[in-house]
Amino acid sequence: MWITFVKNLVKDGSGLAFHDGRPTAYFWVHLVLAIVSFVLGTVIGGIGLRGVRALRRETSSM
Repeated sequence: MWITFVKNLVKDGSGLAFHDGRPTAYFWVHLVLAIVSFVLGTVIGGIGLRGVRALRRETSSM
């Protein structure tokens, strides 16, 4: 979802993301939000995956 959002942000033709071919504050804020959200989601997903794996190992050793 975030990759698509960034692609659409780069292709924005409404004038919000670019003004005279230069990125605007709108572009930078939304790009940072997308990157931070993607990174946080990946980290939290990794933590959850590690937890599930640890739980499975604990259950199988009983």
